[in-house]
Amino acid sequence: MATINPYLNFLGNTEEAFNFYKSVFGGEFSMIQRFKDTPEKDKIPASDQDKLMHVALPIGGNVLMGTDALESAGHRVSMGTNISLSVDAESEEEATRIFNALSAGGKVEVPLGKMFWGAYFGMFKDKFGIQWMVNYDYSKHK
Repeated sequence: MATINPYLNFLGNTEEAFNFYKSVFGGEFSMIQRFKDTPEKDKIPASDQDKLMHVALPIGGNVLMGTDALESAGHRVSMGTNISLSVDAESEEEATRIFNALSAGGKVEVPLGKMFWGAYFGMFKDKFGIQWMVNYDYSKHK
């Protein structure tokens, strides 16, 4: 069965926010990836290189995740767009089924496909305006 986790978007202070959340909930980050460490780094301005592309903090049975939404890449953050629900599917088939069903009547922003970080991933807003991400992580399900 798929799990659902919150995914937070910040305008440049994701690391500060997640260090705060870590101080409150404890634990360790299970993932920290900076934009300078991605294959797309040459397209990222120097001022954004050290910002976080992805961070994950396990809390109980869930994972709080986040990113710096880069204005240089055309991203905007405002109330309502600063949180997405991230579905962690257990198979490509489940990811495809959930993606297709939830995105019906909505707006696909990133089509479901294989990504450089080793996942089958897609993003969309459903017909009610809720932001979703569907992810199947190949390394977690070998």
